[in-house]
Amino acid sequence: MRVIGGSAGGLRLVAPRDRGTRPVADRVKETCFAILGLRVEDARVLDLYAGSGALGIEALSRGAAHCVFVERAPAAVAAIRANLQHTGLADRAEVHLETVERYLASLGDAQFNLVFVDPPYAERAILGPLEQILPALARGVVVVKHFWKAVTPVPAGLEVTRERRFGETSLTFLERTGATADDTDQ
Repeated sequence: MRVIGGSAGGLRLVAPRDRGTRPVADRVKETCFAILGLRVEDARVLDLYAGSGALGIEALSRGAAHCVFVERAPAAVAAIRANLQHTGLADRAEVHLETVERYLASLGDAQFNLVFVDPPYAERAILGPLEQILPALARGVVVVKHFWKAVTPVPAGLEVTRERRFGETSLTFLERTGATADDTDQ
């Protein structure tokens, strides 16, 4: 597993040695970031169920302004921190050792342009976290990585704009629909 592009391109990443973390294949990352394109530059990124941090680190390497990593497994958090140090991207990152639900409940007025959601394949209850993300999604995109047979729930306020499949892995891209109360206040 490595960083594909940007300032840290080519650097290898470590992954925790447990079965709960599925490393993101290079081909999946390449396609994901090709689809996202320039939306990554200067983005505020939220990497939920972060695992090794590969998606958020790829975004930072490609010019994202900041990334918040949320992961509940201590071994995975240690891998994220090691990867951030190794790539020289730690100064633009925050790492939280807690559940996604707990982190999202404490979001406050934080705003993100790009959110990665990569729950364990056994984790099927992601509608709640997707609904909790909505107020913090500032005209951005949510990328859900999931088992290809699993249907991604789409809460009101988001719509599927693209889906890609790679063997047993699928990516679903969700974006905001219509104007929200927050948009009209600006």
